[in-house]
Amino acid sequence: MKKSILLLLFIGIVVMLSAQRRYQIDSTLKMDFEIYDPPSTLVVPEHIVTKSKFPFVDCHSHHWRMATQDLDKLIREMDTLNMGMIVNLSGRGGAALKAMMDNVKKHGYEDRIIIFTNIELRSIDDPEWTESTVKQLEFDVANGARGLKIYKSQGMTNKDKAGNRIQINDPRIDPIWKACGRLGIPVLIHSADPKSFWNPHDENNERWLELKLRPGRKRSADNPASWETIIGEQHDIFRKNPGTTFINAHMGWFANDLQTLGKLLDELPNMHVGIGAVIAELGRQPRNARKFFEKYQDRVLFAKDAYNPEEYHTYFRVLETDDEYFPYYKKYHAFWRMYGLDLSDEILQKLYYKNALKLIPGKKTNLFPN
Repeated sequence: MKKSILLLLFIGIVVMLSAQRRYQIDSTLKMDFEIYDPPSTLVVPEHIVTKSKFPFVDCHSHHWRMATQDLDKLIREMDTLNMGMIVNLSGRGGAALKAMMDNVKKHGYEDRIIIFTNIELRSIDDPEWTESTVKQLEFDVANGARGLKIYKSQGMTNKDKAGNRIQINDPRIDPIWKACGRLGIPVLIHSADPKSFWNPHDENNERWLELKLRPGRKRSADNPASWETIIGEQHDIFRKNPGTTFINAHMGWFANDLQTLGKLLDELPNMHVGIGAVIAELGRQPRNARKFFEKYQDRVLFAKDAYNPEEYHTYFRVLETDDEYFPYYKKYHAFWRMYGLDLSDEILQKLYYKNALKLIPGKKTNLFPN
């Protein structure tokens, strides 16, 4: 009897240890998607580009402390990248914009640093809002503003006094768009976010990791409205204001659907697009993207968005080289690898500076080739 009990106990221990070992082996095969990022074993030619082939204009950047920041440092960083001009979209307007312009003028960088102004929509219910906003716009242009930037919050999350979302195509804003056309300044507008932010947060969502890390970016059909509704309101103001030039930030969130974007460009001759924050979309479809740039080479502007000097290198590599299978610098934006478009010199020059210099008024720097 004792031998039987000991035998059963021994068998139980063996089974338990075997199961534990299997569990340990299985557990080593389980890995969170967030940390799985193996270096590629692919051996192919690499061309790390730290300075653009031609001087360029970054038409989408943000520098909120420009009234007091060290502009000499900024210019030195720009020079290392071959950046001829940078467009600060965060001019605020009024006295804040004037203080920024005063600092730029004091340092003699009017031909290197461009500032766009901003307007406030949340007071749109005030009886004098339209008139006072047009006057502010005129004041800002007189003080050196060369464009108007509309933030995504304006048209997505800004609300009126009744708590209703302010639609960017609200008729009360029409005089602002017309004033920009009259003053000869472009409107750089950001509407909505990537459509994936409105999709279910599941295994079929390419932005799954970003939404996990930043859950506040998740949207729904009624929060604040559907993606199609917000994007449609933006296109509506383009159609209603043919005399005003619009620069659609982030390629209008159609960088993953260049066929549709091309149709929009065909329909809306006053719409141009910036490539800020969507280079990873272009880099995963190099042949299709190259064809797009060939067809719409007069309508696309270089843009970066967040100002981090070392990140420009990835943009240069995608646009200028024919490198294969290299990573983006933020996995939560793009877990895939990218390929170079190897754009021609003619297209690069238009993308880097010629198109921007046509659209943005004012003094031109001699840093750019003719």
